[in-house]
Amino acid sequence: MIKTPLTFAEAFDLPLTLDLPTAAKALGICRATAYRLIHTDAFPCSVLRIGRHYRIPTALLMEALGLEQVPVHAEHIKSGIHHAREYEEVR
Repeated sequence: MIKTPLTFAEAFDLPLTLDLPTAAKALGICRATAYRLIHTDAFPCSVLRIGRHYRIPTALLMEALGLEQVPVHAEHIKSGIHHAREYEEVR
């Protein structure tokens, strides 16, 4: 089952690396699909394997999502967070 994708505000509050469920949520896919993509070398960005766990570099995931190409200014972030919070309150 696909969980709700990350909101704009959540995307800008991510740590340097993500666990696989969080990366899957950002991509809008379920965890099982994310594991399948990793095992077939089809995950949209590089994945780090640390022991039995996978970590996904946030910068590479954002690049795969096309977010690094969007110019972001401080006032846009503040406005986006404000709108995201309002949207979440309405839901």
